[in-house]
Amino acid sequence: MFGTSVTWGDVSFMASGAGLTLAITFWAMLGGTLAGLVFGLIRTQSPWYVNYPLGALLDVLRSVPLLIQFILFNSFQSILGWGMNPFVTGCLVLAAYTAAFCTEIVRGGIEAVPVTVRKAARSLGMTYWQDMRHIVLPLGTRVMLPSWIGLSLGVMKDTALVYAIGVIELLRSSQIIITRKPHEALAVLAIAGLIYFLVSLPVSRLGARLEKKWREHD
Repeated sequence: MFGTSVTWGDVSFMASGAGLTLAITFWAMLGGTLAGLVFGLIRTQSPWYVNYPLGALLDVLRSVPLLIQFILFNSFQSILGWGMNPFVTGCLVLAAYTAAFCTEIVRGGIEAVPVTVRKAARSLGMTYWQDMRHIVLPLGTRVMLPSWIGLSLGVMKDTALVYAIGVIELLRSSQIIITRKPHEALAVLAIAGLIYFLVSLPVSRLGARLEKKWREHD
């Protein structure tokens, strides 16, 4: 293939790894976004005795290297006898890590909505949740989206660290092929890079299209 000893079987093996990469990214972003939305709302409205402990926990998740989080959680769940498979462990840890960043994205988006706009909504008789649903979140989403797109792409690349708990995703599958064909390392990594690019491109393009659409409607 392409004048190298890399076969279509090798590419297929890498494609199966890419499938796991996308699956982990999907579940991590889904869980992390939902949790981040809840925590972001809590952090903008809660009293200090709720806000500070939650903020401290999220700071820990943001500060501790993700590789260490994978190893520690996998070790603890094994000791406790939970019996989670590596895929589920990877999704849970990465979702928690994503939630820590998504919380600040949501909080920043909510706080970017002018106070005068919120006061006007409340003066019209809207409840807190009506104000949040019809005014704050639609406006705040425009601020959140670029950061959320960047977070999504970052999480997709961070899935490479699940190799530490035994998941054979795209990068790990590439490394396995390289151990068998060390003289083809550049070709294998180039193919892996191309696959990462192809799966990341739709996300970045979608974000750019939505931003353009919103600007046109302003």
